[in-house]
Amino acid sequence: MQSIFSEILLPVTLAIITLGMGLSLTERDFRYIFIRPRAFITGLCSQMILLPVLAFLIARISHVDPLFKVGLMIIAACPGGATSNLITYLLRGNVALSISMTALNSLITLITIPLVVTLSLGFFIHQDADIHLNVLETIVNVFLITLLPAYIGTRIRKWKPQLADGLERPLKIILPILLALMYLGVVFIDRGTESATISDFFKILPHAFALNVLAMLAGLLVARLLKLKIRDRYTISIEVGLQNSALAIFVAATLLDNHSMALVPVVYGSFSFFSTWFFGWMVKRYSKSVATGTGR
Repeated sequence: MQSIFSEILLPVTLAIITLGMGLSLTERDFRYIFIRPRAFITGLCSQMILLPVLAFLIARISHVDPLFKVGLMIIAACPGGATSNLITYLLRGNVALSISMTALNSLITLITIPLVVTLSLGFFIHQDADIHLNVLETIVNVFLITLLPAYIGTRIRKWKPQLADGLERPLKIILPILLALMYLGVVFIDRGTESATISDFFKILPHAFALNVLAMLAGLLVARLLKLKIRDRYTISIEVGLQNSALAIFVAATLLDNHSMALVPVVYGSFSFFSTWFFGWMVKRYSKSVATGTGR
């Protein structure tokens, strides 16, 4: 019962959220990504390369506890997850692109999370780690939580378009509330933060915030340099800037059994949904005003 939120309620909630987002999609949305994959490849490369580099630079120049530095690297190694998908949905971004990036990156992190964590432990605290992620379990989770619900949502959109349209407005209120409740349960009930202090929180906050903001700016800059569509720009920015803090907590607290490292994604998760949503909203608003009449 100790991990009821992270092991049972959170996965079910994430699947429901993805199904809700799938109601706004059609098969054509996903097909378009693979017909013209430039945005998809740009976002994936930014997430896999730019994000860990930024986290390393922030950790390298900071003066916090080395365990906190490893915590930053763990965040950077994680995929976006349903939170980034949900923000993209709320801002009417390219949800199919966001979900596709999350799905593939979740599989790639089977390799990158152990690699990044091992290198980070060796560099910052001169310690080795034997960390493994279950390949089959991860593939099944990605399918059940991300791909299958999204596909079911597209089927409902096709078969019952009026129902899908009717659910769109209430879901934009219900889905964020559901996600917030589940993350609160994961952080404060399943994992606990009893060893953390207010001082630790404020030591970590500037660095976690810098990672969130700089990653979004980097993703946006790359997408803009490649002249992607506005929707794709802020979708990639969100996906690169917001990582799965629940997974990072799991890696640090469960796989590495280190609550100091886990405190970093706890702090990160306490603000990143709101900061990422605000950043995405600002980018969308500014870009639309500048590009009015351009047809982009």
